[in-house]
Amino acid sequence: MITPGPEALVRDHTVYSCVVGSRAFGLATEGSDTDRRGVFLVPTPLFWRFEKPPTHVEGPAQEQFSWELERFCELALRANPNVLECLHSPLVEHIDAVGRELLSLRGAFLSRLAHRTFARYASGQRRKLEADVRLHGAPRWKHAMHLLRLLASGRDLLRTGELTIEVGAAREELLAVKRGEVSWAEVERRMHRLAEENDEAVKDSPLPPEPDRARVEDFLIRTRRASACCP
Repeated sequence: MITPGPEALVRDHTVYSCVVGSRAFGLATEGSDTDRRGVFLVPTPLFWRFEKPPTHVEGPAQEQFSWELERFCELALRANPNVLECLHSPLVEHIDAVGRELLSLRGAFLSRLAHRTFARYASGQRRKLEADVRLHGAPRWKHAMHLLRLLASGRDLLRTGELTIEVGAAREELLAVKRGEVSWAEVERRMHRLAEENDEAVKDSPLPPEPDRARVEDFLIRTRRASACCP
């Protein structure tokens, strides 16, 4: 079996691909990038060699990034915000039978671990914004907007047990932040309030303490076996 290059793996073995970022969030404006994410399934025989296939691939198009299925599942089980948002994008561009089963497992990946991972990600982004304020007198407003969106999304996930990434009625309020029409002090106040709401929401969240790892692993094993028989 000839070893395909990284771009060929994405081109020929993608099981799911979607648009993420501002376009999926409902925050796109004129000139917004189109960020694409995907999941590819490496044919099982390629794992039998000394040189293992890649866990992720950048490209081949601009703003495109893909994960191998196993790596994607690992990150989703850890409640990685970017990966969970990929699973819940309303803008699906390609999906096959494996991809459809992956999407049917979205609930198996969700757990209260999201409280920790979303909060950790938000904390890191906030430190970057605060550094911008110290150095330049103002934050990168686009990043401030997305941080508020992330905190609200995490709060609603913990409250409802479902992840919805479209901002809906909050669009104009968030775009005002992006345009720099909201003071940094007010943005800080909103971030603090949303962080507190996340902490409150996790206490009575309908989400399970841990994801359904066994269910996801069963899916992965069956998929690998099928690929070994019919590469």
